[in-house]
Amino acid sequence: MGKKTTLLFKLVSSAGTGFYYYGEKSTKKVGSKLILRKYDPMVNQYVIFTESKLASGKKK
Repeated sequence: MGKKTTLLFKLVSSAGTGFYYYGEKSTKKVGSKLILRKYDPMVNQYVIFTESKLASGKKK
């Protein structure tokens, strides 16, 4: 069996609400950390989300 081809990550809200999104990306295209503008329902607006690596590499 070969290496895994996807890497799980967590996008954490910069608004400090504790809201997050899960995602996965290809290990072949791993470069810099993702920074996306997404919707945070806790503050009811779009904010910046930054990538945070999962400790175990699995969804919790």
